[in-house]
Amino acid sequence: TVHVVTGAGLEYFVNPSRGLDIGTCRFGGSPVSWQSPQGDIAPAFFSDRGNDWLRTACGGMLMTCGLRQAGAPCEDQGEALGLHGRAHHTPARQVAAQGCWDGDDYVMQVSGLVEETRMFGEILKLYRVIESRLGVNEIRIRDVVENRGFNPSPLMLLYHFNFGFPLLSEDAEITLPARDIDPRDARAPATGFDRWEPPTAGFEEQCYYHSGFVTDKDGFTRASVRNRAFPVAGGVTSLKASVCWKPEQLPCMVQWKMCGEGMHVLGVEPANCRIAGRAAVRDSGALPTIAPEQQQVFETVLRFETPA
Repeated sequence: TVHVVTGAGLEYFVNPSRGLDIGTCRFGGSPVSWQSPQGDIAPAFFSDRGNDWLRTACGGMLMTCGLRQAGAPCEDQGEALGLHGRAHHTPARQVAAQGCWDGDDYVMQVSGLVEETRMFGEILKLYRVIESRLGVNEIRIRDVVENRGFNPSPLMLLYHFNFGFPLLSEDAEITLPARDIDPRDARAPATGFDRWEPPTAGFEEQCYYHSGFVTDKDGFTRASVRNRAFPVAGGVTSLKASVCWKPEQLPCMVQWKMCGEGMHVLGVEPANCRIAGRAAVRDSGALPTIAPEQQQVFETVLRFETPA
């Protein structure tokens, strides 16, 4: 793994063996991210059948879902597709970790190439750059996906950002920027998505689709979690953690609310698709695709602030 320390409170680990996803993320020494029960199991044990993704998904700050499938297992045009695709379990190539001066700013950067290819099939390449600056509590992720094949390909991407304890407590304040909020199914009530509960026995996961976002002058929108009593070395602070993205690139945000005992996590998941699985998304007429030789850019930012 690559350990990045901003010197202003934020530190995180980038995992080249998992598509340059971000594992443990801390602020002031305390974790902000959520870790799955199986921990950092080797991606070599990955199976893409059915829901087997759940056995080897390690959690952390970011799990990338895609590139040709995100969401529920299904069969699409004769191809069996497991939950959330292969990206989170695919080792990156051409990985580089470097630091350099940009004027008066010291820039720390991790980059690499993640490929989803097969003989007689797709050739998709994701070029990822993760960047932080010394003294700035921010992680910027820029992905460029290119279709190097000769046929159009589905391109389903979901950025599975995961927040956990101690940022999450019943006192956490959740701010969501969507005008339209659609429960995925009957398990998700129409209200309560912006509130958090203590660990609850028998809690069943709730998912919501968010869309119709308010954006800033740069085209970004943000979803935030704030805890006014976040523990740091030597005391507590008010910490606000935000996921920022461009709705023109990622028009849907999936919210995963899981307040269970032993599974206590909030997923803020900007995406270019819904998560019913590729077959259902295709049938709805909303399947994202990428043409041969086309490039598509996706930009996300994690920002940590200590407001009064």
